[in-house]
Amino acid sequence: MNGTAPNLQLLVIFSAVAELESFSQAARKLGIGKGTVSRSIAKLEGELGIELFHRTTHNVSLSTAGAALYERTATHLSALEAAVSELPELDEEPSGTLRFTAPPDLGVTLLPPILSSFTRRYPAVRFDIRLTGERIDLVKDGFDLALRVTTSKLDDSSLKVRVLGSGDLALYASPCYIARRGKPRQLQDPDHTWVLHPSIARHAGLDPASARFMVDDFFLARDLIREGAAIGLLPVIVARSYVREGLLEEVNVPTTCEGGPIVLLYPSSGHTAKKVSVFRDFLIKSFRDGL
Repeated sequence: MNGTAPNLQLLVIFSAVAELESFSQAARKLGIGKGTVSRSIAKLEGELGIELFHRTTHNVSLSTAGAALYERTATHLSALEAAVSELPELDEEPSGTLRFTAPPDLGVTLLPPILSSFTRRYPAVRFDIRLTGERIDLVKDGFDLALRVTTSKLDDSSLKVRVLGSGDLALYASPCYIARRGKPRQLQDPDHTWVLHPSIARHAGLDPASARFMVDDFFLARDLIREGAAIGLLPVIVARSYVREGLLEEVNVPTTCEGGPIVLLYPSSGHTAKKVSVFRDFLIKSFRDGL
């Protein structure tokens, strides 16, 4: 016997013959020709340098070496077959744990109704969600999908990119602020109190010194604006619910500030699991339908 492990397929065929004590029945069970079974057993015997079966015209029985091999491999082959057949991705219904990351502002404002609706339709899918402003390496850290807003071109060839919608910005103030201070004539109007997010300041070329509040969290910025402490630029999706409730008003002033698109990222290499593809398509449809 050489030092090379036998081919797994040869062991599968050997196990079927040993179990059924018949080359013909093993061939039918495996859906292959009897000649293929015979050649495979002969090849395995040649690789191992031992006789595995005693053959007569009417009977096939394990040799001593064959019985020892069957005893040592049959359980492992059955376990391997069960492990593969029970993979969540092979089920007709999507299942398993989906690891997903998004920035907090997008996650909190967009995900609850989407996840609620999705899990009613696909109850076997579980979620492991990380809300963070950090740029997680999806491949390295084992995440299936990421939701992001980006103002620059993504050139990571290991990721696929789908644009879901717009990350538009608008200027907002509370009704009480407008009643007390009026509306600004332009961005960074010195007669008004401003709140700025550092990323917006960088992207739009705004002067951080013009802001009384520099805040790296859109929810805090939104609530400062709602309380009448300041006026500022927010992503439309973050301000939308407050506008509907009458807590914020959009202030129209000339601006060249544009937010980046909302994109969905997922690894480009390998097979896309069913749980990932159905959630990806669900997100795309949700954005297309206006959430």
